[in-house]
Amino acid sequence: MKTAQPVLDTSDPAGCCAPIGDGAMTAEDATVLAAKFKAIGDPNRLRLLSLVAAQSSGEACVCDLNETVDLSQPTVSHHLRILVEAGLLTRTKRGTWSYYALVPGALDALADTLRS
Repeated sequence: MKTAQPVLDTSDPAGCCAPIGDGAMTAEDATVLAAKFKAIGDPNRLRLLSLVAAQSSGEACVCDLNETVDLSQPTVSHHLRILVEAGLLTRTKRGTWSYYALVPGALDALADTLRS
């Protein structure tokens, strides 16, 4: 037995749908945010980001990260570069070593996006 489908009253356009509010993100904002989420969508990059965030000094040397994860140095550098390009980490070169630190507020901004 089929049940009757509700009929949508289209005579009152205001009653159909709520207007899209000013709080909706722009296409540009969505592109930037998607790049950040894509960067942390890889388990290795998420772990590297977590390792950097866990440093009491606020930064981690790539030499220490190479020893901590079971990845080759070029692979670690590749993942860190993606995190830098996504705006989640900063990179400072000192001599032959690179040091990585969280961009202040970057993780908070991602968390705020998920809460809204």
